[in-house]
Amino acid sequence: MGEQVKRKGPLAGVRIVEMAGIGPGPMAAMLLADLGATIIRVDRREKVELGIKRPARFNLLNRNREILEVDLKDPAEKALVLTLVERADALIEGFRPGTMERLGLGPDDCLARNQRLVYGRITGWGQDGPRALTAGHDINYISITGALDAIGPQAGPPIAPLNLVGDYAGGALYLAMGILAAVIEARTSGKGQVVDAAICDGVASLMTNFHGMNAAGIHLTQRGENILDGGAPYYGVYMCADGGYMAVGPIESRFEADMLRILGIDPATMPPRDDRAQWPRGKAIVAAAFLTQDRAYWERAFDGTDACASPVLTLVEAVEEPHLAARHTYVEIDGVIQPAPAPRFSRTPPAAPHGPVTPDNLRALAAWLDPAEIAGLSLASS
Repeated sequence: MGEQVKRKGPLAGVRIVEMAGIGPGPMAAMLLADLGATIIRVDRREKVELGIKRPARFNLLNRNREILEVDLKDPAEKALVLTLVERADALIEGFRPGTMERLGLGPDDCLARNQRLVYGRITGWGQDGPRALTAGHDINYISITGALDAIGPQAGPPIAPLNLVGDYAGGALYLAMGILAAVIEARTSGKGQVVDAAICDGVASLMTNFHGMNAAGIHLTQRGENILDGGAPYYGVYMCADGGYMAVGPIESRFEADMLRILGIDPATMPPRDDRAQWPRGKAIVAAAFLTQDRAYWERAFDGTDACASPVLTLVEAVEEPHLAARHTYVEIDGVIQPAPAPRFSRTPPAAPHGPVTPDNLRALAAWLDPAEIAGLSLASS
């Protein structure tokens, strides 16, 4: 018989204190909690406006963890947070540089209480540099790295790719990776450290391949004239007769041959693949073909082929997409459909996630303190 599957997740036993924030911090905490880490989210008792408002049950980045509400100006409640820090493997905070230090919860304060602590800091600009103390959001962080300039039509302005590239890819994912790397190292050295996850650094890292292609003369700085930005006939989005769209990406010539065959295009009428000057003519030929049928027709025509063509779906349509449905990529939690935890693990899959919860201090502390310790606190259940 094979080894027994443990449905606790590969991060079971890892404990993290999350200082409540917005965007990349909660996203990183969600990713780690989804994989089994025990995370307590420390929030302000007196709420301030943060991010885009919505009912708590729809703030999905806060799933899979408990919430402790405190007043950090109260010495006893700040001491409670430091007690949690003593028992944690890592801490996540996303305030402007210096904020945690002013609260008495900076890296020196926390590492003095727990020398193995990994202190994860997520900001847009990083802990130092000319912009470090200024406000910003995703669009600002990706604008200075060249990422924003590279996205959009040739004739129009750059297009913000939601806040996926900055907040979540360059920020949350790099923070989570940095925390995991430092936790692994701490288990060998016995020493923690500070992880300075700057979104602008993460986005710059994401652009590594494009720097290489630019240096080689393969990827030009002008939008819409490159393979991966919609410049090539064989990589882009085309409208169908009903106004729907199909995405195509047969970069390899053998896959492009499949696409042309299904579209009914004679390969001899297409310009040479590597002649950038004729790419607009090639795109026009492909565009005209797609306009002859609606999206559903092309979905059926390309289904099961190697033509690298797929429908452009809405968020609602994506939930019912057959491949994603077969893989149970989406789950319903408390009546809200949302993505399931990722990636997947064969031996230690995570337990089913729970949705965002209302603050309950006693419940939140149950996984961190003994009953006698909780009984000695003056905190009331929220």
